[in-house]
Amino acid sequence: MRRVVTTRQMKEADEYTIRKMGIPSLVLMERAALACVEVLEREFPLEQVLILCGTGNNGGDGIAIGRILHLAGYDVSICLTGSDAHRSEENKTQKEIAENYGTTFVNNPDPAEYTTIVDSVFGIGLSRKLSPQYCTLFQKVNASCAKVLAVDIPSGIHGNTAEILGAAIRADVTVTFAFAKPGLLMYPGADFAGRLKVCDIGIYEVENTVYQPDIHQIDKKDRSWMKRRNPGGNKGTFGKILLIAGSVNMCGASYLSGMAGFLTGAGMVKIHTVRENRVILQQQFPEAMLSVYDDGDPNLSGLDDAISWADVIGIGPGLGTSRTAEKLLDHVLAACRVPLVIDADGLNLLSRDTDRLKGLKCPCIVTPHLGEMSRLTKMGISQIQKDRLKTASEFARNYHTVCVQKDARTVIADPDGMIFINTSGNSGMATAGSGDVLTGMILGLLGSGMPAREAAALGVWLHGCAGEAASRKAGEASVMAGNLLEEIPDCIKNDGNNTEEGKV
Repeated sequence: MRRVVTTRQMKEADEYTIRKMGIPSLVLMERAALACVEVLEREFPLEQVLILCGTGNNGGDGIAIGRILHLAGYDVSICLTGSDAHRSEENKTQKEIAENYGTTFVNNPDPAEYTTIVDSVFGIGLSRKLSPQYCTLFQKVNASCAKVLAVDIPSGIHGNTAEILGAAIRADVTVTFAFAKPGLLMYPGADFAGRLKVCDIGIYEVENTVYQPDIHQIDKKDRSWMKRRNPGGNKGTFGKILLIAGSVNMCGASYLSGMAGFLTGAGMVKIHTVRENRVILQQQFPEAMLSVYDDGDPNLSGLDDAISWADVIGIGPGLGTSRTAEKLLDHVLAACRVPLVIDADGLNLLSRDTDRLKGLKCPCIVTPHLGEMSRLTKMGISQIQKDRLKTASEFARNYHTVCVQKDARTVIADPDGMIFINTSGNSGMATAGSGDVLTGMILGLLGSGMPAREAAALGVWLHGCAGEAASRKAGEASVMAGNLLEEIPDCIKNDGNNTEEGKV
């Protein structure tokens, strides 16, 4: 996993490097500029380059970039935005150096005249809505045919929440320094960042610091969390999954979840489902064991037997929201002593009284999409989207659960302040049954003995990995949940499918 920092944490790391480690701010600025120039020379058309520079140190980075390109012989124009009275000392110094070297400064440039534009107007500290003047400028940049590199973060994006603050520059590549920031990984900010490059300029984690929030990006190296399978094991060794899922005419969810559990390593799967699903599942899914109930009679004695047998329990996929389904949920919440995953209709039932989670005597993972999260928290979806890391983290802390808040970028939060951001996957996964597959994958990892937090985070990453592999074969528009199942085996191999490094 890779460290992700908030804007405050990045400022603290920057100040620590300058004050405690003794690296001057202008040296860090020069290294940042050189990192950007390296990308520009390798990937951008530099016939005519415009550098848009703000008044802070991000603008100072841009001025240094312009000076370095000018000295390398490129046709470069620097445009300073904002008031000279507000310029940082480093910004003023970089302007003076650039002038000494004869670098060209311009006013009111037309972005349409340039082949490359470097955006260094605002850095990660921006938190206010932009003035109409900047909105107009950014719209002109976005309307041009120029290729755009953003320095640290596209101007107009909130560094922590990924919110667009009135308008934002849309970059082809964003070069950020030391660590990724949440606003670059979450949508809509990620859509404006283009391809993300995290460059080392000499700023590292602050020693003996407890990060709160403690944010990480999941990557392929985290497959190391998976335990080596015991060569002397048996089907009972590798995890026994109980899945309470499926209602009349909703049999597919139990199949998808159960099969995903098997494919992620479980040794045994038992499904507690309505009697009407018996024949279908026996034919479609002979590997699974069944325990059935009738509508109006949840067969709690049979459920108790299954609970005492299971190593992990999942409830919700396709379950429905009937009174019988609610009895099943209440019974599981009271009786469960092994890791529990609540998904789909289990969450819809839970939202009638979310405080039921507070009485749990087992590790619990909840997997809400934004609609389900809204019902659980009684918050509007737009309110949740303003700061998804905060809402997921607060829910996890308040209810002592691991919260897997699903969306195009899924956020996984635990009660202790650890947050994971997942960037694997694509729009092909926005298809019926995809969430059921994820539930089964998390259950499979839990069954292997993996702790709840790691099982949730790695399950989400592997799920996205399967989505990427399926999309390469079928195209994003044609992916179905069954395609995800086909890709799970390769995704859990150490030498199998990998997601793109550095992708946003």
